[in-house]
Amino acid sequence: MANVEDPAIEEAYNDVRDDNTETNWMACGYVGKTNDLEMIGSGSGGIDEMKSLFDPTLVIYGYLRVIAGDEESKRPKFVFVIWVGENCGVMRRARVSVHKADVKKVIKQFAVEWPGTELSEFEYEDIMKQVRKVGGADYQGNW
Repeated sequence: MANVEDPAIEEAYNDVRDDNTETNWMACGYVGKTNDLEMIGSGSGGIDEMKSLFDPTLVIYGYLRVIAGDEESKRPKFVFVIWVGENCGVMRRARVSVHKADVKKVIKQFAVEWPGTELSEFEYEDIMKQVRKVGGADYQGNW
């Protein structure tokens, strides 16, 4: 079981959800070899800024706000990001499927879950294609 009791995690989650802030991502990671999670970053630079934290030895859970829609209907959508570094420990990697359920007790509302192990899997356009796909009406003609 992952410990997500750090109040900074929920505060950052709420900050990303708040339309009145510029913060559009947050990330948390493990404290050493424990199952305790702590905030490791947040900002307004989107997935590209979040990716700067993605180390091949780490597992990181993140939350990303993007704006979807067209000129007629712009709306925020949220993405639950799971980075599993290709060089993280075998036991840490194995626990991700169980621990992400604990993280989802704090990071509750999202349209897309986006896991990956390589930086190239976290491209903004790829994420947005999936957000548009699950988001319903898309009048941009990208069918």
